Amino acid sequence: MLDQPKAWSDIIRAAAASGEPLRIQGGGSKTFYGRPCVGAPLETVPYQGIISYEPTELVLTARAGTSLAALEATLAEQGQMLGFEPPHFSVNTTLGGAIAAGLSGPRRPHVGSARDFVLGMRILDGQGTDLTFGGQVMKNVAGYDVSRLMTGALGTLGVILEVSVKTLPRPVCERTQVLEQTASSALALMQQWAGRSLPVSGTCMIDNRLYCRLSGAPSAVAAAAAAIGGETIAADHEFWAALRDHRHAFFSAPAKQMPLWRISLKPTAPPLASAEAECIEWGGALRWLRSDLAPETIRALAQQYQGHATYIGGGNPPDQIFQPLAPALLQLHRRVKQAMDPAGILNRHRLYPDF
Repeated sequence: MLDQPKAWSDIIRAAAASGEPLRIQGGGSKTFYGRPCVGAPLETVPYQGIISYEPTELVLTARAGTSLAALEATLAEQGQMLGFEPPHFSVNTTLGGAIAAGLSGPRRPHVGSARDFVLGMRILDGQGTDLTFGGQVMKNVAGYDVSRLMTGALGTLGVILEVSVKTLPRPVCERTQVLEQTASSALALMQQWAGRSLPVSGTCMIDNRLYCRLSGAPSAVAAAAAAIGGETIAADHEFWAALRDHRHAFFSAPAKQMPLWRISLKPTAPPLASAEAECIEWGGALRWLRSDLAPETIRALAQQYQGHATYIGGGNPPDQIFQPLAPALLQLHRRVKQAMDPAGILNRHRLYPDF
């Protein structure tokens, strides 16, 4: 296993020389995310295991193929967690895939995103060069913060070998309150809570019900629950896990008939659709929308509120999965791609048709 990076480096060098694309494959739990890409598979699962873990320092380093479930079980033994709550779309989800996708769960607006928790990374670039970033900082000729660039790049800039992440202590107490609300009133409440010193760690408006997760010391959680009101739900962990992993009924039906969109926008934006078609998270800043509207209409709606829209699944997929980039920003992306993968062989077309 320890010789795996060398073997992959040889494969990448040969592919770069021939111009043949490679398709980086982890646990395969996020193949739905992004555009289909072609090429011979380069499977990262064989390179797995925790390299180092210092609970007192809140730092863990693991290989990319490490199962996310196994990693989080190790953290739980020490009363710790990954604060950005990466989604587990299947039991095969890996650490490398979670970082490559850059997706974060319900706790993201309160503690930070996946990118905020990455401390360092070891990668193979598109020329098969073994590079390490973070800790002993090394920058390539372009001078980019590569660990952050790799997070969310969907493998288009390099193959993640190892990742160092910051961990967080698990909350001593968690409790979820639920209130019957309309979408408009729920958004107003979310804005009110954001301006108060409440230990909120997750919000969700779905099916005319507003869920608010509270995390912290028992006394602080109890006081906040009394101030917020509503009813306390049992098995709240399962609710937030199902929301995070898209196991809630909202995401599963009607998946094939109605396209699902992920829309990031300013939290003060009004509801985008009826409560039956919209799930609101992150204090209003993240909307999951099921709609038959044309992609151009949905993206124009997102831009109206300073946001962007990503197609997730269902119906007929558009050619542009992600929000089209402005010319200047697209040029910057191309420069980064050229610096990291000059032959353009890694996960070709995964982000954009011409990328």
